[in-house]
Amino acid sequence: MMRTTKIFTLLFLSAFLFSCVTKSTSEKRNPHNLPIVNSVEKYKSQVAENPHLELVDLEKELNNVVLDIRYATNNNFTKEVIYQSPKAYARKPVAAALKLVQDSLAFLNLGLKIYDAYRPYAATLKFYEVYPDPDFVASPKTGSRHNRGCAVDVSLVNLTTKQELEMPTAFDDFSEKAHSDYTDLPEAALQNRTILIGVMSHFGFSVISSEWWHFDFKGWEDFPLMDLSFEELTN
Repeated sequence: MMRTTKIFTLLFLSAFLFSCVTKSTSEKRNPHNLPIVNSVEKYKSQVAENPHLELVDLEKELNNVVLDIRYATNNNFTKEVIYQSPKAYARKPVAAALKLVQDSLAFLNLGLKIYDAYRPYAATLKFYEVYPDPDFVASPKTGSRHNRGCAVDVSLVNLTTKQELEMPTAFDDFSEKAHSDYTDLPEAALQNRTILIGVMSHFGFSVISSEWWHFDFKGWEDFPLMDLSFEELTN
């Protein structure tokens, strides 16, 4: 009898500890209890119901696009490697709009360079830990439009040389010069920014005030927050 009691006690303690660890892990990944899609099964189920929710590989979708995924390197404001793969994904309608942008820019012998697109929620938590300023880094209390697969960080390149054009600042510059309406800049930088904002706006994107490179797609609020890694999406 005593042996049976000990076994039940051990089983109870094991279940309790497992529950605590699971809860702790869940809270760490989603400390603000947001409605986040964090399982491949849930994501696939949503896509089956609404194909527009599919996250599309932009490198495969866009002709001549240049990827410079900084968060897959330590060349970013966190100085750490955040992504394990240098990938860029976006929701299906976003990808379709970016294709129109890319095709239009080609008439000027220009194209897009993509610094970042869909961003797992875990990365947003890390960014805010490093730089807790909601003017430049999305608050994890609400999540980022990047987490919804509806925001892209982009610049312009010459299609022949693949070199980036002169822009107001480097990517992830947190100074006033990065603001999309800042004017004390070289004429070439102003002109190139105008081209980028103009063509992106024409196809349904809006630039945010503090970052000339960050564009949100119209209707972003209709897409759920996501916390799936690129590897999970690929597999």
